[in-house]
Amino acid sequence: MKPRTIQSIKLWWLLAAFLCGLAAAMIAEDLILDWKGQRLEFSAPRVHFLAGKPLQRLRNAAPVPFDFQITLWAGDRNHVFRRSAERFVVSYDLWEETFAVTRLQAPRKSTSHLSATAAEAWCLEQMPMDISGLSENQPFWARLEIRAQDFKDPVPLFGRGRVDESGISLASLIEVFSRPPQAAQMHLSVDTGPLTLDQLRRSRGHGS
Repeated sequence: MKPRTIQSIKLWWLLAAFLCGLAAAMIAEDLILDWKGQRLEFSAPRVHFLAGKPLQRLRNAAPVPFDFQITLWAGDRNHVFRRSAERFVVSYDLWEETFAVTRLQAPRKSTSHLSATAAEAWCLEQMPMDISGLSENQPFWARLEIRAQDFKDPVPLFGRGRVDESGISLASLIEVFSRPPQAAQMHLSVDTGPLTLDQLRRSRGHGS
């Protein structure tokens, strides 16, 4: 094989390795973790759940519940270290073209006059996770799952079929995620890891 051909192959493999590494880094950034004191905070700026059929319903003046679950594994993927879940009800103001969000679990909390991106970010901001007992060098993995409530009936134009905004327990929400999503149900899942708290501190410049 000619030296120039060998050099071309090496360059091609270097480029392929770089692109694979870049793709992996981009995927890892789908779910961003921030370590503050004894808690992890989460953000997912590349993940958009206010889209598709749920967004159509919102624009037809129907509120839509979204269920969120964050799972943390520690040591290996067989050991669930902690799990948290929340239900948020999103509504849309047709006149102002802004979103409002209510967190249903106690303490109930609401916000309004948000863009779609800000509404999505607000939901995750309400889900910091206590990581007391997780050592700085222990590997862990995190997964974010989001599901929209599955509506099979025709969308009412104004208000009929109102969403029940009563509180919901953590156990009830975890039970929701123990079942596979419906075929037509909007659902998203993003993972990150393995990571350690020490890596987070060094990569993002945060102390413990």
